[in-house]
Amino acid sequence: MKIGILNADAVKPEFAAEFGEYPDMFAKVLLAVDPGLDLVTYEVVQDEYPAHLDEVDAYIITGSKLSVYDEVPWVLRLKEFVVELHEAHKTLIGICFGHQMVAEALGGKTTAANAGWCVGVHRITPTADAASYGLPGEPINLRANHKDQVTQLPPGGKVLASTEACPIASMGLGEHILTFQAHPEFSEGYARALLTIAQENNH
Repeated sequence: MKIGILNADAVKPEFAAEFGEYPDMFAKVLLAVDPGLDLVTYEVVQDEYPAHLDEVDAYIITGSKLSVYDEVPWVLRLKEFVVELHEAHKTLIGICFGHQMVAEALGGKTTAANAGWCVGVHRITPTADAASYGLPGEPINLRANHKDQVTQLPPGGKVLASTEACPIASMGLGEHILTFQAHPEFSEGYARALLTIAQENNH
């Protein structure tokens, strides 16, 4: 199986040497599950996209420091690409910014979170629809790092999980789209590094 990683950000230089870039983090997690996966990265910030949608079997949109409602060219182009993927029923996974991007591009809404920044480990509780997307039926803990969140589902979207501060923590749409607000790709070390920065910025 070939997976295209739509990379929407860069790791801070002081962390990249130890933790790698975001595609490296996804590769570590995905290849641990299936070493046979073929992964390719598209740097969407630099307007790098596949020549055709079927170049890979599935796509993952990473997190980003930007917001999905930012009126910058590459964000607007990515929204268009998400619509193309959806119309073609291509398998698509969105993480954090990717979760928000999918919702926003397909008719949902993303806004700044009322609770402000959500960082650290959060308990995610699945809904009754979670099982149909292959998600566990019991609550799980995942690392989060976001200031925006999805506040309105796109047409046809289903809430698959929620947290106390984030009612739409996971979303499914049709049989081809699955998104998460949290970061399953973050290691404990990288999450701690981000938390340290957040604490320093609040002082």
